[in-house]
Amino acid sequence: MRIETTRSANAVRLEHAAGFHDSSTDLLDQLVPLVLQTAERGEPLAIALQPATEEALADRLDGRVAPEDRLVRLRQPDGGPAGLSAQTLAARWALELRALSVAKGRPVTVLNEHAAALDGADGRFWTELDAALNVALADLPVRITCFYPELPLHLEILDGARRNHPLLLTDGELRHNPGHHDPRAVLAARPAARPPLLGPPDVRLSFSAWQLHEVRGTVEQALSGRGYERERMEDIVLAVNELATNAVEHGTPEAQLSLWTGGHGLLCEIDDGGTLRDPLPGLHAPHPAEPRGRGVWIARQLCDSLHVWADGRGTHVRVHAIP
Repeated sequence: MRIETTRSANAVRLEHAAGFHDSSTDLLDQLVPLVLQTAERGEPLAIALQPATEEALADRLDGRVAPEDRLVRLRQPDGGPAGLSAQTLAARWALELRALSVAKGRPVTVLNEHAAALDGADGRFWTELDAALNVALADLPVRITCFYPELPLHLEILDGARRNHPLLLTDGELRHNPGHHDPRAVLAARPAARPPLLGPPDVRLSFSAWQLHEVRGTVEQALSGRGYERERMEDIVLAVNELATNAVEHGTPEAQLSLWTGGHGLLCEIDDGGTLRDPLPGLHAPHPAEPRGRGVWIARQLCDSLHVWADGRGTHVRVHAIP
């Protein structure tokens, strides 16, 4: 599989704004002008809105915009067996939006709406998603506005939104947000939650830098006979090898590989006792001239889901790869 690592060279860079609404009517009042402005510029529109909001928006527009020509629905979050990952969603949106901007040759407007079903126990999913978007979309010609209710269930949602967005949509105008923080600083203060426990693994292997060949062989054996094409198997082995190499080079001399196999595809975790210095690794395409820092980026491109987190025991990476 070819991995594209070049960055975009566009005049417009990421504009990431937060908007707040007190009702569905208020939300629509803010969405309609943004859609019309996008249509006037002749730019593509990508949405991650709730179905009811999208339907009401279409009614409000009443044919003033031809959505079939430029409307793209972004990939919806899917926890799957690996658990919900805001990092993975941000990485997938970056791929979609990069391809859309290249295909259309124009900046892309994105309208994103909070969904309570994704809040989890405390709303930290949204804090991590907005921080991850700031990194993953940093070099893309994207104008994204994320809408949140003024009274969400979790205060964390509002706190995270105000820390993560460089811009605020107020009275229809984008204004500088003095409360904005660097995304990595946001997550350093409020680390991402670990994904759900998976239970005892089918395979467990402790390894050092001298045993990476055993890691590759173990993963290949786990994939064999489970419906993976040869090229797909090679991609997954490469991804796990990159992550395992990172673990023993930057974490601790010895790390642990755990594998779960079954109808869900391959689930893999790599655990080491090191400190996670970057809470959002591998979300930004490395420059071709950069000699290092490609491992997690490559693995994110090759796997269906990749989530990194840290706790008192060290740093952990979970990947999910289907045939």
